[in-house]
Amino acid sequence: MTNEKKVEWLLRIGVAGEFAGHGLLAVQGKADWIGWISQMIHVDTATATTLLLIIGITDVIMAIIVLVKPIRILLLWMALWGFWTALLRPLVGQSVLDFVERSANWAAPLALYYFYRSRQ
Repeated sequence: MTNEKKVEWLLRIGVAGEFAGHGLLAVQGKADWIGWISQMIHVDTATATTLLLIIGITDVIMAIIVLVKPIRILLLWMALWGFWTALLRPLVGQSVLDFVERSANWAAPLALYYFYRSRQ
């Protein structure tokens, strides 16, 4: 296996792991996240729970796509989504360091996007 393939697979596994992990936590109905959704878009707990379930399923699907056949536009979406969800931390009152700590959530999908773009 070439070094280029190794880098590609390390990025794919990292991105998939991040999205699968967060997606499965969302599917389980992580209480903090339900509260944040309710707070951010002013919906009741039941609606926030349903939205979180949809988000979680979507994240898991994205993780599978990255492992099976990455699609560049979806990698950009994942980078944007990762940035937004990291940025939510300080927006809901957590430290800005909680955003900094999650830099890989958006940087890894963006790196994989540019990896594929450079191979055109």
